[in-house]
Amino acid sequence: MVRKFLGITIFLIIIGIADSTDAEFQIGGYYKNFSIGLNSPLPDEPIIGAVNNRLRFNWAYVPADAVSFDLSYDIGSRVQDPSLFFEPTIVGAANSLRYRVVDFDSEIYPGESDTVGSFGLFQNFDRVSVAYTGGFGDITIGRQAIAWGSARVVNPTDVLAPYAYNQLDTEDRIGVDAVRVQIPIGVLGEFDAGYVFGQDLALEKSAFYVRSQLNAAATDFSILLLGFREHLMTGFDLARGIGGAGFWFEGAYVYADAIEGENGEVETYLRTSIGLDYSFRGVIYGFIEYHFSGAGAGKPADYLDNLAKPANTDGAVYLMGRHYIVPGLTCQISPLMSLSSFVLWNVSDLSVLPSVQIEYDLAQDVYLSAGGFIGIGKRAVTEGEETQFRSEFGGYSNVYFLSFRIYY
Repeated sequence: MVRKFLGITIFLIIIGIADSTDAEFQIGGYYKNFSIGLNSPLPDEPIIGAVNNRLRFNWAYVPADAVSFDLSYDIGSRVQDPSLFFEPTIVGAANSLRYRVVDFDSEIYPGESDTVGSFGLFQNFDRVSVAYTGGFGDITIGRQAIAWGSARVVNPTDVLAPYAYNQLDTEDRIGVDAVRVQIPIGVLGEFDAGYVFGQDLALEKSAFYVRSQLNAAATDFSILLLGFREHLMTGFDLARGIGGAGFWFEGAYVYADAIEGENGEVETYLRTSIGLDYSFRGVIYGFIEYHFSGAGAGKPADYLDNLAKPANTDGAVYLMGRHYIVPGLTCQISPLMSLSSFVLWNVSDLSVLPSVQIEYDLAQDVYLSAGGFIGIGKRAVTEGEETQFRSEFGGYSNVYFLSFRIYY
């Protein structure tokens, strides 16, 4: 019933857009192709591949100064090794928690009765929202993007729809179903509150938050209180300039199962990210970030056991260890070409996940890029039916990709 209501609502929005001739109407989107090769860390495993095509349509409709509608729809095809229909394409990627009341089936083909082969067709209604702007602020109702954090690589406060370090396509945040109120305070301040709906409106799968942001002494501050999936989180974010460099500190303290938890016990953990960045004459941009994850394990032998804890299942924690250093560098080789390189280093087990990407602007709104992620560290060992980690990134597959993107 709810699924039918969602479909009717989307249909009425589209009809309303089509029937209006005086209002502002915008259409945009993009086409993306990612050709991917994955080299498993397991010995004697062949390199497997995938070709992902994604077409996105964005509609924006503004019938009046105070009201606007947004609608975005993705459809994509994949030609890939059949095993990738059952496993994530990018090893280590954070799972999508999908804060959505109801959704269309993302997998159009193959269906439940179809034989899994090498071809798949997928869809995603990523935005369906209406926004009202009044003298007090903004109210947005529907499927929308909600994200926070000033850290460059790992955002401890961003737990609703985050992306992992090695995710290839991170341009658009996954839409969540929410009611959001944003009220400006002064010139650069804001009060932000909302309720994010989970599947079938279940309280144990939903979230709520209150966030305040202000600027003082040339520094941006924000304080966050977030309840999500029966857990409670307090967050803090600070960003400012120091000389010619940028500085940020972002932290989150989580009380797992604090809201009507089943076991009556509260497990807590702290996550923080702190860093500096600097731009050298607009040609070279560099940064370094340190991330601490109190939810991580202190030694590789405990990595697998940690995956069943609330931080990983509900809190969007995908890194297995505790201490990380991430240096990064982007160089503008020419007006049409850039080269980027980053390294995610697990300080505890000495494994690293370096990445490199080169991008070329073929024409206006047409881009070609290539790169890869290489997992370096002690490989996991298998004894009987048990797998024993000896390092984090030594268990990651090497990922090589070629990307072609067109925007319209």
